Amino acid sequence: MTTDEKLDAPRTGSVPTTNAAASDAPRTRTAWAAVAVMMATSFVLVLAEFLPPSLLPSMASSLGITEGQAGQAVTATAFIGFLTAPTIGILVPRLDRRLLLVLLAAAAAVSSALVAISADFVMLLIARLLLGAALGAFWAMSIAIAARLSAPHHLGRAIMLVNTGTTVATVAGVPVGTYLGSVMDWRLIFAGVAVITAVVAVALRLVLPPVAPAPSSGGLRSLVDTLRVPGIRVGLTGHILTVLGHFIAFTYIRLAIERVPDLDAAGVAVLLAAFGLGGVVGNFVIGLLVDRHLAALRYVVPAFIGISIALVTLFPGQPWIVTIAITTWGMGFGAWLTTLSTWMGRLVPDRMESGGGLVVAGFQLAITVGAGAGGLLVDAVGIVPALTVAAISAIVGGIVFGSARTAR
Repeated sequence: MTTDEKLDAPRTGSVPTTNAAASDAPRTRTAWAAVAVMMATSFVLVLAEFLPPSLLPSMASSLGITEGQAGQAVTATAFIGFLTAPTIGILVPRLDRRLLLVLLAAAAAVSSALVAISADFVMLLIARLLLGAALGAFWAMSIAIAARLSAPHHLGRAIMLVNTGTTVATVAGVPVGTYLGSVMDWRLIFAGVAVITAVVAVALRLVLPPVAPAPSSGGLRSLVDTLRVPGIRVGLTGHILTVLGHFIAFTYIRLAIERVPDLDAAGVAVLLAAFGLGGVVGNFVIGLLVDRHLAALRYVVPAFIGISIALVTLFPGQPWIVTIAITTWGMGFGAWLTTLSTWMGRLVPDRMESGGGLVVAGFQLAITVGAGAGGLLVDAVGIVPALTVAAISAIVGGIVFGSARTAR
């Protein structure tokens, strides 16, 4: 199968014969299998990115560093991902994209293995920088490849499937890490992640078809030309503001929900689970709607994020409002990446390597700045002003993103 064989591609001309339809079915199944393996790989890589926050005390104690230093493992990963996501196509313009994804997954496996045997902070940081480079590049390329494997009328669905791994890992990384950290040593956790990542790297090689570089993938000029497309800079600005608002608030979501009166540890866990469940539901629902209703969803999805944060801020004394708001916040965030990537695929279908890289770079930049800005705000003025800034950022970001054009 090649990338010309699209997922459920509409056929032209006369009604296909039984033999023709039958011959198309295996190719379609293989294409969806390729998307599924990319989804699994995205899940494992993003899970590795978000494991450290739940393992900070044990990691810091074992390595003889502060929890703040251990926490920089996430910041370093996000920052290097911000750098590599938009530039990977420039660095390897002629490399087969299947081989590239396999190498990136293998690099992520090496990263987790190095974390597992880290003896000091320097080795930990080097390992996490390697993960950031692999993750940022893989994430960007997987979006572009999913778009190339899909028929235009199933663009959103294919991107949703790839993004499912990212979304689930983002919302589940901390609770999964917390549970695993309670039953085994953190080094064993990262060793296990290394093995699983190596397995999905092999699966990528076996299932993904050869993928030639996109014709427009070569050189810095391609990235610059993509940024010059009318609507791109406006949309990316809205994207960064929306995700910035989310991560300012999400980094301190526990502080936000602990403002609810008489909420015990079990109640906190339930609300965090509601956020995660909302994220999974939002991701799948958006896959069903985005191909037909992108224009409206460009406003609705970020509004879910911003308004939900505002409700959590304004009504801490109303547990039912907080519960609904936490759930819809998760739904909005779970739907965001697919909405954004589908918009990019519609606007620059011939430049999805650069476009996907810009999407991921904006996301990683917002993670880096959002977590830091949230910490400064919480320390300086408290959780309520921080949540207020987060809500405003997400709402304004949604308005800006919704105003961006969707086609050239």
